[in-house]
Amino acid sequence: MSELSPKEIGHRLKAFRLGSKYSTEEIAAKIGISRAALYRYEKGDPPKLETLEAIAELFGVSLPSLMGVGVEYISSAISFFERMRQNEAESEQLSVMFGLVSYLLTTDDFDKYLEISIKEGLPEELQGDPDTMRRIADVLAVLEERKKVYKQRKPSMVNLASATNLEQFMRSGFVGTFDLPEDVLNERRAAARHEVEHVITLLEEQPIGVQIGILVDSVPSTHFQIFRQSDRSTLCLSPYKLCHFPNVRLGVGMLTSAPEALDLHQQMVTELWGRALKGRRAADHLRKMIEDCK
Repeated sequence: MSELSPKEIGHRLKAFRLGSKYSTEEIAAKIGISRAALYRYEKGDPPKLETLEAIAELFGVSLPSLMGVGVEYISSAISFFERMRQNEAESEQLSVMFGLVSYLLTTDDFDKYLEISIKEGLPEELQGDPDTMRRIADVLAVLEERKKVYKQRKPSMVNLASATNLEQFMRSGFVGTFDLPEDVLNERRAAARHEVEHVITLLEEQPIGVQIGILVDSVPSTHFQIFRQSDRSTLCLSPYKLCHFPNVRLGVGMLTSAPEALDLHQQMVTELWGRALKGRRAADHLRKMIEDCK
C-alpha cells in the first residue's frame, strides 16, 4: 500500500474525531494542542509523530489504523460513514453490494423512516438518552451529507440488490421493533413499498451512470462497497444496516486498499452482475413481488 498523503491522514483524523466520545475542545486539551491545530491537521497539515500517537491512544485505535496502513478497523458508525463519505467525494465509480439498493439512491422519505425506526429499536434503557440521541443525530447528519455529495458529483454506480431482502423489507415494513399497532405497520409497509417502487423507476428510466441488478438467488451476507478513484481504490465492509430493524450502534467496519481483497470482491461483483436481472426484466420481477406482498 502506498504511503498516504497528509490529506488522507487528515480525513482519518476527522472521521475518528466525529466518532469519539470527546468534543473538539476535550481532544485538543487531552493531547496538548490547540483546537485550531487539530482542525489544521484534519485539513492536511502534517502533525508530529508523537501527536499522532497521542491521538491514536485517545481514540483507542492503533497508529497504523489511524494512518491507514494496511486495514482500517472502525467500531463507530459515525466514523465509518464519514470515511465512506470522504471516499465517495473523490470517487469516479462505485460498486455496491448491500441487501437493498445503495442508501445513496433512496428517497428523502427513507431518511425520515430510518430515523424513526432507529429510535424505536433502541433498548428501553437508551430510549431518550441524550448521548444516544446525539450520536444518532450525528450518524443521520453524515448519511445526509453522503447523499448530498453523491447528487452533486454523480459518480457512476453499479448496484447489486437482493430481491429476497427487498421482499422481506416490504413484508416487515420500515420498522425498528415488532410490537407496533396494525395501522402503524400498514404505514411502514407502504413506506417500504414506496422505496421498492422507486427502484422500479430507476430500473425503467435508467439514469445516466446508474446500473442496478436484482439478484434472485443467494447473495453474500456481507455488505460491501468498492470506491474507485483516479489514483487508488478502496474496499469497505459494513456491519451496519439501514432499512428494517436498522443497526447503527454495534459492529466493526473495515476499509482496505489491499489488491487481493479488491480483486476478490470485484470478481464477485462481476459474477453476480452477470446473473442479475436488469432493466425491464428486473422491474417486472419487483412489480410482481409488490403484488404478491399486498
